[in-house]
Amino acid sequence: MREKRMAGIRAADYIKDNMIVGLGTGSTVYYLIEQVGRLVKLGLNIKIVPTSKRTSSLAKKFNIPEIAIDKIKKIDLAIDGVDEIDKHFNAIKGGGGALFREKIVSTIANKVIWIMDSSKIVDTIGKFPLPVEILPYGFTHVIRKLEVLSFNPTLRMNSDTPYITDNNNYIVDLHLGKSFDIEYVSEKLKSIPGVLETGLFLNACDKIIVGIDNETRVIENKEKGTPENSM
Repeated sequence: MREKRMAGIRAADYIKDNMIVGLGTGSTVYYLIEQVGRLVKLGLNIKIVPTSKRTSSLAKKFNIPEIAIDKIKKIDLAIDGVDEIDKHFNAIKGGGGALFREKIVSTIANKVIWIMDSSKIVDTIGKFPLPVEILPYGFTHVIRKLEVLSFNPTLRMNSDTPYITDNNNYIVDLHLGKSFDIEYVSEKLKSIPGVLETGLFLNACDKIIVGIDNETRVIENKEKGTPENSM
């Protein structure tokens, strides 16, 4: 928890007055929201776009002003966590179930920062299951197609009923294993009717902030959008 807390607090340094900030979802982002709440209390003037109902609730708890995503033209800065990230800044996100909104927020942000503890940095992504948000209508047929592709899908459950996202959809977790073919999986998923969005975030951040032992490390993505980029 110490590494997550350090990363979250450090990320708040990049938030400036009059910004519109996209705030992600998850345990590391909690510490960011907590720190932003302190700064707002001291006079920081910002508005946030939350990526989940959970984040919205936390923002209200800390008296952080919120604005609806459809009332703005852009987001100045988006900050979020990851479940896994490799040396090419390819990440799996969505363990908290907010991948659809997280992707929309990140794609309209001028700058994107991902925050994490050191365990999230891996040689190759895939050990963490890849979340995929799907429509409830016809979901068994979507799962059957995923099974045919040998993507090892599991419908995410909440006790004995399917887990429901903030968008009233389902999530299927794909157990692909390390070193899966990212391009192949991404293209196949996009071709399946009923698949709304995936937790693949490919070279989409501008920098990452990592808590490592007793310090934070900021790693710039100097060639965002190019496959040659590496940490």
